[in-house]
Amino acid sequence: MDDVLQHLMTVLTEKFDVPADAIRADSTLTDLDLDSLAVVEFAVTLQDHWHIDLDDDAAAEATLDDLAGTVRGLLGEQSGTPAP
Repeated sequence: MDDVLQHLMTVLTEKFDVPADAIRADSTLTDLDLDSLAVVEFAVTLQDHWHIDLDDDAAAEATLDDLAGTVRGLLGEQSGTPAP
């Protein structure tokens, strides 16, 4: 598991009280019972942490693995290095 995906899971457990055993890479935020306000708060938390512009509407339906890929891509755009 990479650092981005691990951070997503840590935020979900520590800030949103999602049980760690309920979180899987193929889970969506909706699967994890985050309501629309929590999804926005989750996206803002990630934006503040990585200083990226993340679309919270897209975040709600993406799997955590897909969301991690989006974050890696945005981080790569900022650094000028293509995402792996």
